[in-house]
Amino acid sequence: MPAALPTSSREWHLVARPQGWPTPDDFALRKAAVTAPEQGRVLVRNVHFSVDPYMRGRMNDVKSYSPPFRLDHPMEGGAVGEVIASAADGIEVGDHVLHNLGWREYADLDASAVVPVDPSLAPLSAYLGVLGMTGLTAYAGLLEVASLAPGDVVFVSGAAGAVGSQVGQIARLKGASRVIGSAGSDEKVRLLVEEYGFDAAFNYKDAPVAGQLRQAAPDGIDVYFDNVGGEHLEAAISSLRVHGRVAVCGMIAQYNATEPTPAPRNLALVIGKRLRLQGMLVGDHASLQPQFLEEVADWLASGELQYSETAVEGIENGVEAFLGLLRGENTGKMIVSLG
Repeated sequence: MPAALPTSSREWHLVARPQGWPTPDDFALRKAAVTAPEQGRVLVRNVHFSVDPYMRGRMNDVKSYSPPFRLDHPMEGGAVGEVIASAADGIEVGDHVLHNLGWREYADLDASAVVPVDPSLAPLSAYLGVLGMTGLTAYAGLLEVASLAPGDVVFVSGAAGAVGSQVGQIARLKGASRVIGSAGSDEKVRLLVEEYGFDAAFNYKDAPVAGQLRQAAPDGIDVYFDNVGGEHLEAAISSLRVHGRVAVCGMIAQYNATEPTPAPRNLALVIGKRLRLQGMLVGDHASLQPQFLEEVADWLASGELQYSETAVEGIENGVEAFLGLLRGENTGKMIVSLG
């Protein structure tokens, strides 16, 4: 006899548009009814869901590449879980799937909206990070957007985060001559050098970024992978050599700004140095997915690529995990584990 289905699910709603830094008062953990899935749909018990910097932008009611979260509705984001009821051909109870209805305990989805994953190949949480969207962001941004070439000197900001830590390691594996990272604590700096194989790293809170970057790369850099923006981008433009490339992935330094932030004051250098600055969205690079999965899975299996996760237990701590991410309290991928 099949197990009885749950009758309710807890889910996080956005209840107010944050002004500057989000606060717990902008969110509410609410109950919702759970019913058996209709034809063509599945019910998933979420095991892990992802919190990511881009979600801060979706909390603003502005036109962007991704629609804003609706007030008084459950938020969305990457999640992995176990199918506990299925009315869809080809998906069985007990299957594990990846989908985009995170921030809740149970998700009712159309079968076309889930992707089967194999927990025997990697821990389920890895499909949200190193083998998921963040991993593909690093892979595509470095290799396709920034056009990494063997011998390049690479600088990565936010290098201890989920994307940045993978960028630096892929650069090393693909033949960069020198890989430099910035991070926000001495412990993260140690991790970059001792665990992830960066050639140099510095704590951006210790001194101006430009001086620390010049010291780490006295002959300049060829590629900058930007997760931070602001002072980091200005410093990178100064250090980039002729025909340098910048992959602009994120600008977390200004996500919570309430006033317009000044652009780098040295943008005129783009002309003489013939620099290329290109923004990126991971969705534009879906064609790389098979190549990415094959190559990164091999690196994981061989131990050539390492990854870290910061797991926060319990859905009731989901918002605190997100706020901690914005404060830089994570090392590697920040996930919320529901057990």
